[in-house]
Amino acid sequence: MFFRKATANDINNIMKIINDAKAYFKEMNIDQWQDGYPNEDVIKNDIFNSNSYLLEVDGKIVATAMFAIERDKTYDNIYDGKWLTEGKYAVIHRIAVDNNFKGLKLGAEIINNAIEICKAKGIESIKIDTHKDNNSMQKFLLNNGFEYCGVIYLEDKSLRIAFERKIKI
Repeated sequence: MFFRKATANDINNIMKIINDAKAYFKEMNIDQWQDGYPNEDVIKNDIFNSNSYLLEVDGKIVATAMFAIERDKTYDNIYDGKWLTEGKYAVIHRIAVDNNFKGLKLGAEIINNAIEICKAKGIESIKIDTHKDNNSMQKFLLNNGFEYCGVIYLEDKSLRIAFERKIKI
């Protein structure tokens, strides 16, 4: 497996994984990513900002995520709970795995790579959020060392379930 930053040449492969995830959410009646987001412009912006990452197996892109060590303004206010830490943190958004590679713990591989980057940069936590009906993602996060912290609201006022994972430096 190879974890790397995405390039503009990867956009079609990333969008296929994202669009398959959208179809899965629709099939499961999860109202996440059903309004055109994330679209190609969002992914291009992630790539431009050096925040788009991929996981490859035998040269095939099998998973994608946005990973950045930066403040997320939607995390400034948390309700019905609190964050575990208050210092600098990393964020993961738009994590998705190719349908043909689900069940192989590739999402955990993305998390593990993100943790290694955080350790190297002295960052002590990763924050992430997910849709309230995305039970499989919530379970995945809990099974990968994240703790439920409360709820946050996106800019469009959509509620999201917030998690954080402390990292031992």
